[in-house]
Amino acid sequence: MNIPLVDLDRVQDSIENARGMPNRYYTDLDAYAEERDALFADQWACAAFASDVPEPGCVYPVQLAGMPLLVVRDKQDTIRVFHNVCSHRGVKLAEQPEKLAGMLCCPYHSWTYDLTGKLIATPHVGGVGQHKVEGLACEEHGLKEIRSTIWMGLIFVDLTGKAGEFEDRLAALYARWDEFFPSRQYDMLEADPESGSWELELNCNWKLAVENYCEAYHLPWIHPALNTYSKLEDHYNIVDESFSGQGSHAYRLSDFEGYKLPTLPGWPESRQQNAEYISLYPNVLLGLQADHAFAMILLPQGPEKTIERLRLYYMPGVVGQSETATARQSVLDAWQEVFTEDVGVVEAMQRGRHSPGFDGGKFSPVMDPPTHAFHKWVAKKLQQHHEDAR
Repeated sequence: MNIPLVDLDRVQDSIENARGMPNRYYTDLDAYAEERDALFADQWACAAFASDVPEPGCVYPVQLAGMPLLVVRDKQDTIRVFHNVCSHRGVKLAEQPEKLAGMLCCPYHSWTYDLTGKLIATPHVGGVGQHKVEGLACEEHGLKEIRSTIWMGLIFVDLTGKAGEFEDRLAALYARWDEFFPSRQYDMLEADPESGSWELELNCNWKLAVENYCEAYHLPWIHPALNTYSKLEDHYNIVDESFSGQGSHAYRLSDFEGYKLPTLPGWPESRQQNAEYISLYPNVLLGLQADHAFAMILLPQGPEKTIERLRLYYMPGVVGQSETATARQSVLDAWQEVFTEDVGVVEAMQRGRHSPGFDGGKFSPVMDPPTHAFHKWVAKKLQQHHEDAR
């Protein structure tokens, strides 16, 4: 695809002069494929939650920017991610989440794999009753495993193996959040998959969900209830090279709903009402409050469709307890309301991206620095991809 790079140069201009990403990156299949390679393949992207495969034998298929992946928890309790295709004819191995009694079996010719990816059986491959054939070494044709790691109950993948060390990817975020979570023990937080999860399908490009999440500018008009306990004037911008978002000096949901939950260890007493909402590029939205956290995975399903998956997290001893059920339901209800209110506006932005009268948009130098930072990151990665391809 021949891209006029001047369009990407203007995105990276100063915020006073910049324009947003061109429309084709929200509507065009070729641009969507280009983003898959430039934004999702060469860096850590999020595929699923660890709680999607709660027990050994569980498998969870996921579609990430057009790529069929398969998350498994093997018999040794290790979570692995594979390309979800049989080595024989490329058939998808799993279409639905399930718990296997045994191994992965291809529905086409019954080639069979264990949950470490090894090819175990190739029935009739050499003719009827002949299950081996010269020249086919099973050890060379197992499932293609993808480098993966788990952080805060999120499964991140490095599709090309070029993403560097995951800890380096989080270094800037750690530096920012050390004041709130000095121990950095994010994995101590317990996910609430039963009563703290939610999934939503949006008729919009995945980037619009990121852009909307980055800024607080829209609160008074789109989130009137949220604006009563976390007002626009209480918010501030967060901008970094690999993430951006907004924070609130006065997040008061617990006061508003009248519940009390245990808070994170080390959270400063002076900042109990502080909350931060960060888009960790490319596709994770994080929320950190004193008494709970959440993560949302954005799974692009095409240039104009996105699946959002939310998971809430609490301190140990909160999840599954009857005495915290009302509080946890209040938290879930509040975030469901907020994210549902966003649907109409992000889908309206998607429809607007089909207008030749829209040139990518203007940024407010005061209210839009987080959104502009995301646009700049996207444009820079796309330009790097073009340079590497030369």
